[in-house]
Amino acid sequence: MRTPATSLQQIESPYAWARLVAALLVMTIGGAGIYAPSVVLPAVQLDFGVVRADASLPYTATLVGLGVGGILMGRLADKLGVMVVVLGGGAGIGLGFIVASQSANLWQFSLAHGVLIGLLGVSATMAPLMADTSQWFSRNRGIALGICMSGNYVAGTVWPPVMQHFVETVGWRQTYFWIGVFCLLSLALLSLAFRRPAPIAVSDAAAALVPPLRSARFMGVSDPRQPLGQSPGRLQLLLSVAGMGCCVAMAMPQVHIVAYCTDLGFGAARGAQMLSLMMALGIVSRLVSGWVSDHIGGLRTLLLGSVLQGLALLMFLPFDGLVPLYVVSGLFGLFQGGIVPSYGLIVREYFSPSQAGARMGTILVATMVGMALGGWMSGAVFDWTGSYRAAFLNGIAWNLVNLLVVVYLLVQVRKSRR
Repeated sequence: MRTPATSLQQIESPYAWARLVAALLVMTIGGAGIYAPSVVLPAVQLDFGVVRADASLPYTATLVGLGVGGILMGRLADKLGVMVVVLGGGAGIGLGFIVASQSANLWQFSLAHGVLIGLLGVSATMAPLMADTSQWFSRNRGIALGICMSGNYVAGTVWPPVMQHFVETVGWRQTYFWIGVFCLLSLALLSLAFRRPAPIAVSDAAAALVPPLRSARFMGVSDPRQPLGQSPGRLQLLLSVAGMGCCVAMAMPQVHIVAYCTDLGFGAARGAQMLSLMMALGIVSRLVSGWVSDHIGGLRTLLLGSVLQGLALLMFLPFDGLVPLYVVSGLFGLFQGGIVPSYGLIVREYFSPSQAGARMGTILVATMVGMALGGWMSGAVFDWTGSYRAAFLNGIAWNLVNLLVVVYLLVQVRKSRR
């Protein structure tokens, strides 16, 4: 059995970086399940003959399943290891796409997304990998988490235009079937990269041997038994509320940009390009935010991302031309990309390492519920008002909820430092 000292020698090692690359690939491939409902939304709405809010339900089902599955997969990863979880997740995503391609109605399509793709599939490629990555890095933990979570945005960059091309040429059903086959095979192979256990899973005491974070001076008192003078459960609840707020706001452009462009007369292909641009610049945002968070801490990085995301949402209101929408979509991706990875760093700053998977999974539940709620709510507001203007205002209001919680937590940091 490895001792904490020998085990901790693997932190920041070449193997840790190679494992991070594998995590990036897994999250990129698994991300197909998140973006597919947005890309095929117009085609599915036409195929099943439903209204816009109903056509948004598959996305909502995927995110709800992903959120609930985040807790389950986080706990399983803590006990069984990441390899088993990723292997099972690949099977869920692959089978989910194949089953969804054969759906006879919207409810079958939504069920395949919610249970197979979301609950049993994509959830295995997010919280467990974030928690695992946080344990293989110390001084570069923020940038490592940024790279890991960039997989979600690499997926958003690559998958929408590829899917849109095949939807237009062979139809959405054939597109779904072959994506399922690809995910099933590729994720099974990549799961082998996670055979080694996490280096600090030996004991919580081993964390004391890890070099301190560069951002430690911004953290305040970080006793995991009473973080920021609060119970761990209460801090987790506050972070969950913040996560839900930011992601309801985030879902508006991400879920509906394709439909929004279609309504404006620019076509679904333009919308898919804007979504791809949004995600591509989100990659830059996640890498930069990761570097920043290593120096100023997770909470301050979250505050910065929240403010910038709110500004980007405001910019959607006065601009609805083709070129301005490309610009604003790019800025939105650039501004909001670092928000979700910040939660991973916050978890490792204030909670026990042995609880990383479960804590991160629970907080990601809130973010996924927020994305699911935001996706459905934006479609419902559109159906009620006939435009997306009120939906953007709704997103801005939810972003303010996130901002208020983060400001409160930063005040607690200041008090704990005193």
